[in-house]
Amino acid sequence: MVCAPSIRRRQRGMTLIGMLFLVSFIGLFVFAAVRLTPVYVEYMNVVKALESLKTEAGAGSSVAAIQRSLEKQFDIEDVKSLTAKDIEISRDGGELTVRATYDAQTPFVGNVGFVVHFDKTVTMSNAAAP
Repeated sequence: MVCAPSIRRRQRGMTLIGMLFLVSFIGLFVFAAVRLTPVYVEYMNVVKALESLKTEAGAGSSVAAIQRSLEKQFDIEDVKSLTAKDIEISRDGGELTVRATYDAQTPFVGNVGFVVHFDKTVTMSNAAAP
């Protein structure tokens, strides 16, 4: 048994199976991030389109004019998860509220996928009622 302590001194680090397990575990999260990135990029494009309404749509803009503006923005930004008709547009006194609420789905592995819920509201004040 004189040989046992010298073997322990030489055994350091991770085994090959341990390393493969760690790499596959990290790879799973990297793959999830790759699959979810387009969904969040599209959401950022929706937010950009809604925020642009504050400067683009003037006070007293009609619902139809806002929808046309959003359609153009969604076409330019290649938004596929929702259309301009899916956007809720409401007036409350002098405020115009534009709200986008939608769920985006993306596949992951096999029959497993992700569903991400998005909700963005933009309020424009000093908008005259039609």
